[in-house]
Amino acid sequence: MPKLPRVSGAEVVRALERLGFTQVRQSGSHVIMRRESKGCVVPLHSEVKVGTLAGVLRQAEVPREEFVQALRG
Repeated sequence: MPKLPRVSGAEVVRALERLGFTQVRQSGSHVIMRRESKGCVVPLHSEVKVGTLAGVLRQAEVPREEFVQALRG
């Protein structure tokens, strides 16, 4: 299992969009994203902590490997 990289909130949003998620709405510095019945909340911080990123991926039910591939574009 690959380690999760240190990325910004905007990079997380971009990677999730590549995986088919869409931005539903934004509340302050948090973006709510959805794909079919799965959703997640992404904080738009300059650097998302690894534990927070792991929680986002768990909410979205996205495997780490798939997310890392989407980050690379």
